[in-house]
Amino acid sequence: MYSLARSLLFRLDAETAHGMALSALDLADRLGLVSRLGGRRVEDPVELMGLRFPNRVGLAAGLDKNADHLDALGALGFGFVEVGTVTPRPQDGNPRPRLFRLPEQGAIINRMGFNNAGVDHLVARVRASRYDGVIGINIGKNLTTPVEQAVDDYLTCLGKVHADAHYITVNISSPNTPGLRNLQFGEHLDALLGALREEGSRLDRETGRRVPLAVKIAPDMSPDEVGLVARTLENNAIDAVIATNTTVSREAVAGLEHAEEQGGLSGRPVFEPSNTVIRELRRRLPDMPIIGVGGIDSGETAVAKVEAGADLVQLYSGFIYRGPGLVGESARALRAHAADG
Repeated sequence: MYSLARSLLFRLDAETAHGMALSALDLADRLGLVSRLGGRRVEDPVELMGLRFPNRVGLAAGLDKNADHLDALGALGFGFVEVGTVTPRPQDGNPRPRLFRLPEQGAIINRMGFNNAGVDHLVARVRASRYDGVIGINIGKNLTTPVEQAVDDYLTCLGKVHADAHYITVNISSPNTPGLRNLQFGEHLDALLGALREEGSRLDRETGRRVPLAVKIAPDMSPDEVGLVARTLENNAIDAVIATNTTVSREAVAGLEHAEEQGGLSGRPVFEPSNTVIRELRRRLPDMPIIGVGGIDSGETAVAKVEAGADLVQLYSGFIYRGPGLVGESARALRAHAADG
């Protein structure tokens, strides 16, 4: 059924199709039909960061930026859903078109630019949700905020989402906000994470509820650069790392239609670069939880991500191309892999 729906949706502009698909999913949820699309949630509980995840398969940030579709997406069988990236103030993002399919490689290029309705809207939607899985909230900075003042935007978002997030992800790796990736290294990263860790710990004490902090990093790093990031994460007592965001490389899609569009490339071409980063992180951070994302389009590739060193996985582009069935397929494959030891 999804293959038919996809063939119709793929005749439309990618962003238009994205909106229509989510609206249709919301309607199916209201009619109680969503579970027929994805099946029952696979039970494969795992505890990480002090949280109990119903299974190891999550939805990556970016698909539901405002938490407007949290109930419908959650009903597809995900063990956790990450919403955002959200910024303190609403922003439109980059001009359209800004989302492109490369079906030959099961890939997507996006330069959305953190388009979202603002953190207050997202928090209200999370509070209205019925979803009973783990909710991550991914936070970023507004385009108009200078990189030198980025910490203020992150602290604003942290304070507003803390009460409603199960974990919070610091997005410093999108290629679509100028200067953002500069925050991944050196004193910039140390200062940002130090401030967030201090404020997060204060809020934890104040509320009596510990909310883990994760950091999402890019795949476009050398082993030495991954090592520097790993050391900074460890020094600031960050709870988990998400590897990885999209890539700016076009090597794997050279010559394809849309390959030269600006933005971040996701999907199959990111699978191995992501795994390379995950392996290096696991070598340097043997005890830190890693959420692996990038190029998962089957149960086998989900298992490969875990074999590279990830504890949990997230879907995005593969979910667009394969549909809701990928959620259960991946969860079952990971459950079987864990049972095999």
